[in-house]
Amino acid sequence: MGDNDFMNETQARSNLYALLSRVLLQESDAPLIEQIRNDANMLEMFPTFATWNEANTLSMHQLIHEYLNPDFSDLSLLHLIPYETFYTRDDQMIETGGANPVTDIYSAYDFIVDYEAARVVSSDHIGVELEFMHHLCEAQRKAEAEDDNDAVAALKHVQKEFLNKHLLQWAPLYLINMKYEARTPYYYDIAQTALEFLLSDNEYITQGTPFQ
Repeated sequence: MGDNDFMNETQARSNLYALLSRVLLQESDAPLIEQIRNDANMLEMFPTFATWNEANTLSMHQLIHEYLNPDFSDLSLLHLIPYETFYTRDDQMIETGGANPVTDIYSAYDFIVDYEAARVVSSDHIGVELEFMHHLCEAQRKAEAEDDNDAVAALKHVQKEFLNKHLLQWAPLYLINMKYEARTPYYYDIAQTALEFLLSDNEYITQGTPFQ
């Protein structure tokens, strides 16, 4: 791979982390759905949604408010709990204070969680952790553009550490549960894509094999 190939790969990874974070963090809106529908690469990640009858026949308002938003509420607020500490603490309590396991690494890399905008109770929400990976990929992309190989290596190491110490410790279980609980193809597809991507991205960072 040449330098441009690496930068393009980092951009693709960054974009996918951003998309996954956006979909898992908040309800989807009309601009996001239209963006997915009109981007062939994005739509490939939603194969079941793309052929879903309701997605192709209902008005956007009906699709979002009668199907997608209720499903998001079930998967993120009511039936499942998308927080790392729920899965990793023996008492299944969500750590909302400074003792949260991701607080220090966020601070070290100048990543600030906007709780009001994100509407999360804790910084270890899956959408926030995915956004942090996007933040690291963007920093890596900048370092690659500046030919700062030491920074690139350091950032890839941090990404690998964060995946293995945090996201991969619990997110696959949440995403598997999400797949089985999802009542719409949209959230089924995002769970499947996120699950496959996290596993393959860890392999890519370790061995250089990109996500397909």
